[in-house]
Parts: sequence; C-alpha cells; structure tokens
Amino acid sequence: MRRFDYLVVGSGIAGASIASELAASASVLVVEREEGHGYHTTGRSAAMFIESYGNAWVRRLTGASRGFFDTPPGGFCSQPLLKRRGCLTVARRDQRPALDARAADIGATGSGMREISGRDALAMAPILRPEAVSRAIFEPDSSDIDTHGLHAGYLRLARARGADLQLNAGVERIERRPEGWRVTLTGGDTAEARVIVNAAGAWADQVAEMAGASPLGLTPRRRTVILIDPPAGPAIEPWPTVIDIDEQFYFKPESGRLLASPADETPSAPGDAAPEEYDIAVCIDRLQTATTLSINHVRRSWAGLRTFAPDRTPVLGYDPDMAGFFWFAGQGGYGMQTAPAAARLGAALALEREIPCDLAERGLAPAAFSPSRWR
Repeated sequence: MRRFDYLVVGSGIAGASIASELAASASVLVVEREEGHGYHTTGRSAAMFIESYGNAWVRRLTGASRGFFDTPPGGFCSQPLLKRRGCLTVARRDQRPALDARAADIGATGSGMREISGRDALAMAPILRPEAVSRAIFEPDSSDIDTHGLHAGYLRLARARGADLQLNAGVERIERRPEGWRVTLTGGDTAEARVIVNAAGAWADQVAEMAGASPLGLTPRRRTVILIDPPAGPAIEPWPTVIDIDEQFYFKPESGRLLASPADETPSAPGDAAPEEYDIAVCIDRLQTATTLSINHVRRSWAGLRTFAPDRTPVLGYDPDMAGFFWFAGQGGYGMQTAPAAARLGAALALEREIPCDLAERGLAPAAFSPSRWR
C-alpha cells in the first residue's frame, strides 16, 4: 500500500500542471487511465494563446499566465512556448455592436489591441470576403502555443520534484478512510492519499460521484477541427488567427496548411471524441461563405471535448461538503493558455496557503473559482 499527500486523477494539462506545483511541497501520485499522457483534450488543442478569449475570470487567468509562457523556468522546455501570430477578430456590418462590446472587454483587461478597418483586415487575411469583414480587432501579441512542449515540460517538472506518474491506472473505486482516501486502480493496485485532486476533465463529475461528492453539472462539449490545403499564392504563414466575432468559425495557419473549426459546442458524454460529418460540412460551408476558399478535400479532421462549468469559469477548490476532495476541472477550451496561473492558484488552495501576490493583484479571488459558489 503506497501513501501520498495528494492523488491527482488525470495527467492532461490540468493534472500535469497542478501535480508539478504540488510536488514542490508534498508527495504526489498522478494516475491516468490511458496508455499515454494527454490523449484526450490536451492532445487535440488548437494551441492558441489569446488574452481576450473566454469570460472575465478566464481572461484574468490567461493574463496572469503570460509571464510563465514568456520566461519559463530553467530546463522546462528546449524552445519558446509561444510563437507570435496575432489574432484578428472580424465582424460583418450587422455584427458591429458585438465587436464594440468585445473591444470594451479587451480594453478593460489591459490587453494590447487596436481596432482596424475592413480593408486593413483584408490585407492581413486576403482570403476573407469583403462582405465578411466590415471592421475588426487586431491583437498583435496573440500567439500559437507549443502545446506538446508545455505539457511535456509540466510532466518533466513533476517527475523532477518527485511526483509518481502512473499510466494505465484508471480509477475503479474510491473509499473514504479515517485518514483520507483509498483508491483502487485498474489491475487491482491500490493507493492511499490525504487529498484527491479531481483533474479528470470530461470525467470529473463521474470521479466525484465515485468519491461520494455531488457532481457540479460539468458539461463536456465536442469541438471539431479540420485541416485543409491553403489556397495557391503567397505564403500563409504570416497570416493571423482569424475568428468570427460570434465565434461561428476560426482558422489559422498550421504546418503549411489551414486549421479551421466551426467552433461547435455539442454536449457529449465523456469518451474518445470523434468528428461528425455534419460538423465538418458546417465548417466547410461557413469557411466558403466568409472566404474565397473552395474546399474539395479535408486532409484531416478530429474532435476533442471541452468541459465547462455552468458559468463557464474553471472550478478550483475543496468541495464544501466532502473533506479532502479538491476540484481542478471545468477549464473549458482554455486549459492550455490558463495552465500556469491556474496551477499556481490551485496548488495554493490545495496546500491551504496564501494566494501568490501577483495572482492576488490581478484580482484572482478564490471565491470566484470555488465549487461552493453554486451551493
């Protein structure tokens, strides 16, 4: 029987990042049901760092993560985690009120942006149709994330700090013990821990029920992505990420091709998400309506589950009714870009320590993320 201070369920970006923070001060076991780390949502990310993306609390987490991305700890990665691309949020004439509201939101967070004309937007992304972009917002500091480098860096850091990471270790049973928890894993192995950290992504509510905690109503939502050939002509690499203001589509260059999505959010059961033909067709239709692309072939398609809390704010904190059960879930589609700040905030809460000063100065109040906010 092995005993740890913290048992983290899930080794995606959520589990890997908080495990690395906890392992600096405590003994940690990370259990993952799959054969590899980050198989589900983490391994299928669109890899975007956009400070205006998400609700106000997500944007604060993203802004607080920027310093880590720009200057990661020594030895964390072998190449930069961010590659500047810029983000262009476009609006048709009838969408101008939504663009004005977004500009005000971005201005409130202090993120760098400028409003530009439709003509200037077309110069940045020449495949857009003139009628698809009356005005736009350009965020020059938005970037592509090296998602593999970020996730691998956290796994490496967790190991270096003494964490035990175990694959093919699905949680089969959770028992309440006087001194904490006993968890039975796939194959019959068992481990005990003082605290369970629920970083199980789409399965987080299921893990909670196994432990006797009430589910929070977390909803996994399927997101579809396709990869298509670029149009003939000038190189596409300098193009920014392009997002419709109502998030009906987005596209960006990716390894010489175009990555695109209809930004779908279809409620789905936890599982190995796969794209559906209808969503691929919707994506193609929206792209061909907004751009001059003629799409005859999809090189590759995939889907991932983005799991949201009812208010779309991540859930970080101890369950109010179940001692020793810590939630670290509901990151939605923002888990990569918020990982550094979320992990530091979550670890401080799990260790029952003061919130780091730089996070507190950004207004990252624990109550905003607490699972008790609905009860």
